[in-house]
Formats: sequence, C-alpha cells, structure tokens
Amino acid sequence: MTVFSELRMRPATADRWGWDASVTARLVMAGVVIFTLLVGANLATPLYPLLQAKLGISALDVTVAFSAYVLALVATLILAGHWSDHIGRRAALVLAVLAGLAGGFVFASAGSLLALSAGRALQGAAVALATGASSAALRELLPSRPEWASRFTLLASAGGVAAGPAIGGVLSLLPGPTSTPYYLHSVLLVALLVPLYLLKARPAISSVAGPQPFKVLAPRRPSVSHEARGAFWLASAVGFLSFAVFGFCLSLAPGYFAQIVHADSRPLIGLLAGLTLAASALSQLLAVRGPFVVPAGLFLLSGSVLLIAAAAAWSSPWLLIGASITAGLGQGVAFRTVFNEVAGKVEAGRHAQIISTVYVITYLGSAFPVIGLGLAAGVVGLHTAVAGFVVLCAVFALGLAAVTLRGALRSWYGRGG
Repeated sequence: MTVFSELRMRPATADRWGWDASVTARLVMAGVVIFTLLVGANLATPLYPLLQAKLGISALDVTVAFSAYVLALVATLILAGHWSDHIGRRAALVLAVLAGLAGGFVFASAGSLLALSAGRALQGAAVALATGASSAALRELLPSRPEWASRFTLLASAGGVAAGPAIGGVLSLLPGPTSTPYYLHSVLLVALLVPLYLLKARPAISSVAGPQPFKVLAPRRPSVSHEARGAFWLASAVGFLSFAVFGFCLSLAPGYFAQIVHADSRPLIGLLAGLTLAASALSQLLAVRGPFVVPAGLFLLSGSVLLIAAAAAWSSPWLLIGASITAGLGQGVAFRTVFNEVAGKVEAGRHAQIISTVYVITYLGSAFPVIGLGLAAGVVGLHTAVAGFVVLCAVFALGLAAVTLRGALRSWYGRGG
C-alpha cells in the first residue's frame, strides 16, 4: 500500500512491496518524526532577539509570530486531528513532514513579520498533523502498555520542544544564523521521508463504505464519552497551564533570561529556555505513582514559577536554573498522570481525535496568555509583566492542586487509607 493509496483511502493490496519494520523500528519512527518536527518548530527561540534587530519588530510582534504557530496548530488539530484514524498513521506523518519542510523554508527566508508568521503557521500545521498520528501509532504498537505509550508520546514531544532552543542556539553560530539552522533541519526532514515512504503501513486501513468516502475527513465536533469526561477536562486544564509556562519559555524568556545571567550567548540562552522542557521530558522516565502525584506536581510547579520571578529580582542565575528544573519536573509528572488517565479511557477508534482535542486546549495555553504577556510587556515593561504572569500561573496551579488533592483524599479514605 503506497502513501498515495492511503491518502485516497484505498484498501491495502496483498502483494505491495514495502519495509515490514519491526515494532521497535515503528516505535522509533513515530517518536522521531514528532521529535524532529518539534525541534524545527522551536529552533527560533534563541533567534528571536536577532530577528527583532533584523526585521525591526517588537516584543509584541515576537509573541504574534509565536502565536501564529500555536493558532495554526490548534486550527489544524480541529480540522484534521482525526485524519490519521482514516488515512492511516504513516500517511498523516508524511503530510506532516512535507508541511514542516515548507514552513522551515518560508521562515528561513522571511523578510517581514507576515512572512515570519506564515512560516510559523506552516510549522504549526505540521506539528498538529503529527501529534494525533504519532500518539495513536504508539498506542497501537503498545496495546498492553498504554502507560508507556503515553510516556513515549510526552517524552518525544517535550524532548523535541526542549532540544529545539538548545540546537537553534548552537547552529546560530554558523554563517546565516537565522536561516542556516532551518536549512540543516530540512535535510533531516527529507531523510525522514525515505523510511516513511518505504514503510509498510500496519495496521493497513480498510476501505470506507459509501459513495463519498472523504466525508469522514470533514471537521467533527469534539465529543467525549461520559466515562472519560472528567479525565479529559482535568488533562486539558493541566495542559493549558503547562503550555502557558512553556509558551513564555519559548517566546519572551530569552530576553528575560539574558538579563538575569548578564549574558547574550545564544547557545546559553537557548539552553536556559529549554531547561524546563528538558526536565519535563526527563520526568517521563521517573517511576512515580500514587494518588497524590498530580497535586504534588502542581504544588511544585506553582512554587517554581514564582521562584523564576524571584531569580530576576535577586539576579540569581542558579535560582533560575533550579526553579526551571523543578517547574519542569512538577509539570511533567502531573501532566503525564492525567494524560495517561484520559488516554486509557478513550476507545481505540477515536484515540487520535480525542487526544488531538486535548492538545487543542493545551496549545491554546501557548497562545492567548503569551499574547497577553507581550501586550503587558509593552505597557509596564518585561520584568513587571513576567512577575504578574507567573503569579497568575501559580494561582492557577494552586487551584488545580487543591481540586486534585481533594479527589486524591476522597479516593484514599474510600480505600480505607
């Protein structure tokens, strides 16, 4: 079965030659695609100060360009988040890589805020197409270990977002600092297309009944079963908060962190910006369980974001580093737990659709709060705006921690302690 027949939703042919890869190879492919696309989407983080000087744009313009990525990602999740349930995981990942290639080239050659935003929007569409497909593929490949499927999903996602700023900072030392990172990244994406094209899809899609099979690709109104509804909204709320913090780290944080550490080294700033994401990714490897994991993680996140503002007030690079790491650890264990709970309650046939809907709400946290932060920074200054932003994030985290703690205590006492 070729990618083209999958896109036409044609059934598999028995004699089609292809690479019948092992489960391990397929796990690696699903993770590598979303990881690589997210690296590319976040290469720009340490480059924003350069782009501000090159294009003459403001801090608000930076948040607009960043939010163009998020809003395009959200729109694509709504319109096409369920596509991989019908055209197959492999075909959706191929489309994602092609969109990522286009976005990288547009961003690399951008000469205005409009072009910058267009490139970011294409990158957002690429990540959206890959999000539901890779998550569903990992779950299908690990049917008896849904928790590890969720862990691999979050490890690849958070790892890609964390690695992007660090890699972008290092590559920006090469000639053409705002374009070379994207050209090198494009080479990797082209290389990924080869095994994706050769891969024999598994499971193969079945033909769609009826005279108009493409109707199944039309946008759907999100719906969640009654059993999964509570888990869905909790995961979405924790995700929204998480990505509000991440959105700050990946947009305005480079300039903010540079003032704290009194340095303008792009590799260093990129590393600091990705530190929270890296800690979140590594937390997926921690075997932490129990009814109080979620409230504990949220309490840790609440205190940590306040300490990030304190690090600026005290000009303490070490406090900044410590607070960034603990914020990522707290977010990582909390979000993994609630994400795994909703993923385990969703029926397999609608996995990509429901998980994509969780990500719709989650990614909105990187849009509207970050735009608000950019507007506030233009009025009251970056430090004051960030201080207000982290207080709001801390209050939101405390509220969620209180809600989840009450549920954990009810469950604990219900089991007799």
